[in-house]
Amino acid sequence: MPANGSSPKSLVDVLVLQNVLLAPAGEQIKMQEVQTGKSQEELIKSQGVVKPEELARAMATLYNIPFVDLAQLPISPEALAIVPNSVATRFKIIPTSLDQQKGELSVALSNPLDIAAIEFLEQLTKLRVRPLAAIPSQVEQMISERYSVGLAQEVTEAIKEAEPNDAVNTVDLSQLDRVIREAPIAKIVKELLAFAVKGRASDIHVEPEEKATRVRYRIDGILHEKFTMPKSFHDSLVSRIKILSGMKIDEKRIPQDGRFNFKSGVEEVDLRVSSLPTVHGEKIVMRLLKKSGGVPKLPELGLRGRALKNLEDAILRPHGIIIICGPTGSGKTTTLYSVLSKINTPKVNIVTLEDPVEYQIPGVNQVQVNPGAGLTFASGLRSFLRQDPNVIMVGEIRDAETAALAVQASLTGHLVFSTLHTNDASGVLPRLLDMGIEPFLLGSTMTCIVAQRVVRRIHEDCKVEYPAEAGLVGEMKDLLGNLFPTNFSGKIYKGRGDAECGGTGYMGRVGVFEVMPVSEKIAKMVVERASGADIEKVAKEEGMITMKQDGYLKVVEGATTVEEILRVAQE
Repeated sequence: MPANGSSPKSLVDVLVLQNVLLAPAGEQIKMQEVQTGKSQEELIKSQGVVKPEELARAMATLYNIPFVDLAQLPISPEALAIVPNSVATRFKIIPTSLDQQKGELSVALSNPLDIAAIEFLEQLTKLRVRPLAAIPSQVEQMISERYSVGLAQEVTEAIKEAEPNDAVNTVDLSQLDRVIREAPIAKIVKELLAFAVKGRASDIHVEPEEKATRVRYRIDGILHEKFTMPKSFHDSLVSRIKILSGMKIDEKRIPQDGRFNFKSGVEEVDLRVSSLPTVHGEKIVMRLLKKSGGVPKLPELGLRGRALKNLEDAILRPHGIIIICGPTGSGKTTTLYSVLSKINTPKVNIVTLEDPVEYQIPGVNQVQVNPGAGLTFASGLRSFLRQDPNVIMVGEIRDAETAALAVQASLTGHLVFSTLHTNDASGVLPRLLDMGIEPFLLGSTMTCIVAQRVVRRIHEDCKVEYPAEAGLVGEMKDLLGNLFPTNFSGKIYKGRGDAECGGTGYMGRVGVFEVMPVSEKIAKMVVERASGADIEKVAKEEGMITMKQDGYLKVVEGATTVEEILRVAQE
């Protein structure tokens, strides 16, 4: 690449102006350019005197081309689908967005002056290419990450194979069966699942829209759109998934449930599949449950200090009720499994009633509810009492009958665990009273209530610190009071984003908790039918740390970010 060209400044001049390179070092590179005949860019790269990001920014300034940070820039699946993986790899480019009205494709290039690449793309796509400068390592990372599923080629191949059948509008079941067993469809389902396992996704959403089908993955609790494919392809894809999960492929009017296993490398995954008829077709959601990896211990979930001790004290008691509460997807079941694993010994008979059984724990008698066969939470709980249990876990208290049976089990000397959908710990007691439980029974059986949420954990390998805003520090001090660390440096943390975490800055999740032991004073308030707000006030006086307080402590420690705490625990 020419270093100077028609531009009034050279690359070295730009770097000096941007205070990236000292003037004497710049003059030395200019001298070497004359002596060796190598370009300034080549010399700077070989000597490593400038960071790749600074060099890419300087080149963008020199040649008046917009610079983009691919870690922060959303990549359009439509743009990605236009350029094949082989072309992206060959020219070291990544398409970022598509403007259909202008007929313009924006493309990030490792070398934004690669005229051959730009011309080839314009001929291939019949669109005007808008070049963007980017850091070469980021471009390579994005090519590896965004094309890793290999779906773009698979979809194209499947469309080509399906083209002769496009004229046939009415497809009988025998034809449909043949289409969904064809290699391209099967391969796409396999690749969708393989990417989910590789990307640590907990759910895959296959969603029909008016003109396309989009695929989204839930990674660390957040949905990420990864791909779009032609709508003509949707029915075959859905039918393939339904066959794998044992659903009826000719029934499209009502929701269905199914499950199947999938093996990717050494990891075996259990998939729970749900179909839902929408106005544009059937939507499929697949929940991934890893069979390997084991159940985490309580401190690994994010419990510590007084909260951990209060919960451990409660689970060591021989009887009583312990409730875990929070919205769907807040990690309640994982916490219950951790608790059961802690108390699971050959001396204890543990029976669980779940919908569905998510993880299998050796030594625990796990039962899955089956309402169609008459096995509900209430009927199962009744039969459990004849099984000589020490510990009973009921997946969820959904109705007054289940709640009454749980209280009855506790009164007859059993330790009962369950979950409830409430926002905070203090709201559990009024909710159970509303279900018709007698206040004096509830006050004498309830031992501990845990409310929780999950937040994304900062990726340790790309963690950076930055000064916290004065307003935020003031808010944390007000909320935490004497819990606020005296040695706080004024710095909090976030993830810069790298290849391993997919540019998000987060890797894995951690819980924020609120553990409320039911003391004598709180039990008395339950008998008096006190409100949730009054119960919470007393619990705080007795030393309970609220979810938001726990969240802010995790921010100060560098486990997560302020944004994550405000996302899940803002009152």
